Amino acid sequence: MDTAQLIESLRQELNRHNYNYYVLDSSEISDFDFDMKLKQLQDLENQYPEFLDPSSPTQRVGGNITKNFETVPHDYRMYSLDNSYSKEDLVEWESRVQKVLGEVPLSYTCELKYDGASISITYENGKLLRAVTRGDGFQGDNVTNNIKTIRSIPLQLQGNYPERFDIRGEIVLPFAGFEKMNQELIEIGETPYANPRNTASGSLKLQDSSEVAKRPLDCLLYFLIGNNLPFLSQYEGLETARNWGFKVPQEATLANNMQEVFDFIDYWDIHRHELPYETDGVVVKVNSFRYQEELGYTAKAPRWAIAYKFKSEQVSTLLNTISYQVGRTGAITPVANLQAVQLAGTVVKRASLHNADQIAKLDIRVGDTVFVEKGGEIIPKIIAVDFSKRPEGTEPTEYITHCPECNTELIRGEGEANHYCPNYYACPPQIVGRIQHYISRKAMDIEGLGGETVALLYASDLVHNYADLYDLTVDQILPLERMAQKSAENLVKGVLQSKEIPFERVLYALGIRFVGETVAKKLAKHYKTIEALQKATVIELVLVDEIGERIAQSVVDFFNNEANIQIINQLKMHGVQFEIVETINPNATTKLAGKVFVVSGVFELYSRDELKKAIEDNGGKVGSSITSKTDYVIAGDNMGPAKLEKANKLKVTILSENEFTQILNGA
Repeated sequence: MDTAQLIESLRQELNRHNYNYYVLDSSEISDFDFDMKLKQLQDLENQYPEFLDPSSPTQRVGGNITKNFETVPHDYRMYSLDNSYSKEDLVEWESRVQKVLGEVPLSYTCELKYDGASISITYENGKLLRAVTRGDGFQGDNVTNNIKTIRSIPLQLQGNYPERFDIRGEIVLPFAGFEKMNQELIEIGETPYANPRNTASGSLKLQDSSEVAKRPLDCLLYFLIGNNLPFLSQYEGLETARNWGFKVPQEATLANNMQEVFDFIDYWDIHRHELPYETDGVVVKVNSFRYQEELGYTAKAPRWAIAYKFKSEQVSTLLNTISYQVGRTGAITPVANLQAVQLAGTVVKRASLHNADQIAKLDIRVGDTVFVEKGGEIIPKIIAVDFSKRPEGTEPTEYITHCPECNTELIRGEGEANHYCPNYYACPPQIVGRIQHYISRKAMDIEGLGGETVALLYASDLVHNYADLYDLTVDQILPLERMAQKSAENLVKGVLQSKEIPFERVLYALGIRFVGETVAKKLAKHYKTIEALQKATVIELVLVDEIGERIAQSVVDFFNNEANIQIINQLKMHGVQFEIVETINPNATTKLAGKVFVVSGVFELYSRDELKKAIEDNGGKVGSSITSKTDYVIAGDNMGPAKLEKANKLKVTILSENEFTQILNGA
């Protein structure tokens, strides 16, 4: 056997042992023998560097240093999941699904929802190409070097796999490994880690991958996405992924009706504590990919999946004081300051009280013993008062009448849950909050500038609004606390680079009340320039697709304010993008202008995305559901029966993909 063959033979053998031990939980050889074979391979690769392969088992030991994690776009967006907290919520979700699909037989994949750090891993030609954190769903941080150290993640796949695809999963830290890490810290007098989830997430951003390799991280995989995948359902995808070498939890099951989903939930609500990992619920997915495609997505989540959250852990503690926070929109949030208590793996000292109505409803008073839980296992909230322990002589809580920051009298609009400070342009937390929103990742994404630095810049009288950021100089920034030459230069550079951010994100960054990412995109696409949007009336705005009266009035109010116009003019002078940069498509036409299409089913000539792009490139509009405004439905195989029935009822013209092609070709 020559050197190249020996190296390849050792790699295959070590990969097999690795898979057996970390995925199948069985072993054919001792740890000592494995280490000796790994050392033999390392020595050979060092001696013959021409045979080095990034997918070699030796690359798991780490050693690469990553100073700055590159932000990269996801090939396929990573959506969030809608949450449910009762079986009634699941029944309502199923009804919404059936309303779209019709009375078709449905099966569901039930999977445990593991509490870790989300990851998307791309494989090309069977080799691990890159691994990217969730980030904002559209882009995340490239943590490939660190992910390669996790032994349950295959570097080289086995069997027949597509040329390229992504697989999503959760990086977790098993309880046993977490306890061992904490014991080692305690023995050397260091502070132990708070909980497994945060520790797993923090591990992905360590600069030294050899340090990540020392941590007993695991990866549980649950979803594949890509073109031409060789299966037709979620459950079949999980089984196929196991055959390729991925660690897919065996607890996942196929349910043929909602009662079987409930049985799965009931079982794991009791037995989840026997698992080696943290889990906080069950994810239920429509099993068929065809039906998933038919159901589609909202702006934030798939319509074909929902997370059922197990009942949250509760504890009781003492309410010491109530304080009030002012948000960037002026909304006042009351906060309970609690006697520190351990809850779901973290120490809780504060909890949201939401608003005046919630305080009155629960009759919460300072000095009460209160019950606290983590809403959706994330944000602590007070759910009840233990009246048996209430001290004598306490008075009902009187909600504040004036802003705690600027002493302006608060207002509360009709139908509003929150009180607001109307001092929009002089209340410090509102000013700082708007600038922090402006620089945030989903908005202008200004590198080198964080929330604490914004507060420092404002306190130092260097900025009074987000337009002032563009006037900052290195010399002005250097005297600030914790600012060195390089960090000051990076801050100024990051501000200048934000001038390239497209108009729709600039519009979101302005912080207009009720204008989130999706609304900003729709307004930018419709009006194309800030000047056109400024002139729009409430009636004109309401006519824009999915823009309601509340949003329209908020937009008009924003542009009617002279201070806002001055800030926008200041931003224009600095070269910030205030118009859509149209990309020229040489094949674009207007032949479908004014026509609304709905795409449904599975196609042979095109993908659904290609059909939608063709419609938009030729001036048409793509609708998500069939309404009286729909002109055509392009129907492929297995079109949803509910959509077919609705199209026929509304007498909407149904086209095959061939007929649609003929229209594009002028027939």
